[in-house]
Amino acid sequence: MLYQAQMRNFIRLVLIALLGSSLASCSTWVSDDFADPQVQLLRVEVVKAKLLEQSFILHMRIENPNDFSLPVRGLAYRVELNGVPFASGQNNTWFTVPAGGRHDFQVPVQTNLWRHVRRIVRWLEKPDEAVRYQFTGQVKTGFLFTRSVQLRRNGEIIPGTLIND
Repeated sequence: MLYQAQMRNFIRLVLIALLGSSLASCSTWVSDDFADPQVQLLRVEVVKAKLLEQSFILHMRIENPNDFSLPVRGLAYRVELNGVPFASGQNNTWFTVPAGGRHDFQVPVQTNLWRHVRRIVRWLEKPDEAVRYQFTGQVKTGFLFTRSVQLRRNGEIIPGTLIND
């Protein structure tokens, strides 16, 4: 009985020591030294384009300006074209971006643009006119102490440059 009590106390002590050491390594998440990572939408790849369902892959890059590795736990996103909802969702892929490094990743997207087909056809009738896009999202970082980084990117694409004859 005495042996079991000593063993329980020893295990508690080890767990407290492990927790304390992990908290010390995560202190950078709480401090003001944390710089938000930069996230870029590199390109959009069409996987499948049927009448009622379209599949794309968003190719993205995250850059870590900090001097410590950055664990990424997921991404929530929304993409609009000329104010028309294009895609939204979550990607819960986990990865780690090295200190001062970058990591490319892919986000699969499925959507149904049938409701907006008239507008999209009008855009494609004028392939040299720009279509505005807006990418908004939230990157979840950290393990024990989480931090959410808000994203907002605006830009334009020219449909004619994406159409292959």
